[in-house]
Amino acid sequence: MPDNIRERIRLKGVSKVFGRQANKALDDLRKGKSKGEVQQEYNAVVGAFDVSLEIMSGEIFVIMGLSGSGKSTLLRLINRLHEPSSGQVLIDDEDITKLKPKELRALRRQKFGMVFQSFALLPHRTVMGNVEFGLEIQGVPKNERQSKSQEIIDTVGLGGYETRYAAELSGGMQQRVGLARALAADPEILLMDEAFSALDPLIRSQLQDDLLEIQDRLGKTIVFVSHDLDEALKLGTRIAIMRDGRLIQVGTPEDIIATPADDYVSAFVEGADRTQVLTAAQIMRRPTTTGHPNDSPRTLLRKMERSGFSGLVMMDSSRKVRGYINLEEAIRQRDNQRLDMATLTQLPKADSETSLHELINLIAGGHSPVVISDNRERLIGIVDKSTLLAALAQGESMDEQNADESESDDMAPAEKSESA
Repeated sequence: MPDNIRERIRLKGVSKVFGRQANKALDDLRKGKSKGEVQQEYNAVVGAFDVSLEIMSGEIFVIMGLSGSGKSTLLRLINRLHEPSSGQVLIDDEDITKLKPKELRALRRQKFGMVFQSFALLPHRTVMGNVEFGLEIQGVPKNERQSKSQEIIDTVGLGGYETRYAAELSGGMQQRVGLARALAADPEILLMDEAFSALDPLIRSQLQDDLLEIQDRLGKTIVFVSHDLDEALKLGTRIAIMRDGRLIQVGTPEDIIATPADDYVSAFVEGADRTQVLTAAQIMRRPTTTGHPNDSPRTLLRKMERSGFSGLVMMDSSRKVRGYINLEEAIRQRDNQRLDMATLTQLPKADSETSLHELINLIAGGHSPVVISDNRERLIGIVDKSTLLAALAQGESMDEQNADESESDDMAPAEKSESA
């Protein structure tokens, strides 16, 4: 693990049950009873049960689920706005469930910022007054707090609005003020609970883009609660999916889409836009048969015949792609001793992080596959139209595809051409 990436938050078997008989309800949950059963028997509400997870520094960790799944409860357990019924909450390896109230308040001031769905701005204060409010409570001198606040105001795109009041701002601008207020104290961890859900879709998308840009600059650890799958896929470095207070799956957006843990997650992600989530790394086909610049046209034809495909990617000894030759061109040159390299088709190129959406745009209108290369421009995979269609239709992950391909010795999908 890189030195600048470390575990910031760890939950170890954390549960939260609301109600006068919470302990009895928790005991029955451990015995296998469902959330509904303990709610009916003890009039207890299960917010979270036996949740264990780790959140790394600098990531946007999204907690999502349907209404009542426990996602907001879990967020509030992280900074002990809710007291856990059991389990441990560790922040930078410190168990905060053991902190006394004064120590907990100090930790919250030092470590945490919060942004809620409700803007909760002070109506009698200007934008500047709202943003500097937390610093004022902390006793920061006026010049210093206004300087810090101005920097954050500019960061969230509110420069020029410092003297405006909340009533004079749109909903999106008000939420930017709320975000700026949370960031002004320079918290190490930012907790965001349905922060954009009250906004119309266009403003919401803009704020999501703004948050990603701010994150690139500031590198905060962000825990973001959302019920919206597209929002989670767009923002999340990793996503946790909850149901009935239980953690069902944690993974990258690609993991969640490609390998859902169960039928619940499958149904949850069914409507996701796979083109924006899956990348070349998940769908590319590993090259098994390629042409070499020293191969004669007849040698290339024999390779095509054995592979069963109508074209070959030409790769030199350093694994760098020189171009692509299709069946028609190899036949035209078959009486030549050496291949005329000037006749090769130059292929579009991408890296392993390129999204399906971008790959579709590269392939659209042409028949050549897309070359996937590493940072040294060496060939690591191929994506063609059939690969894209398979990914969209079947949702296969890269590992599943590679396992299927390895079962047949004579398959060479890396060189499959759409030009035949």
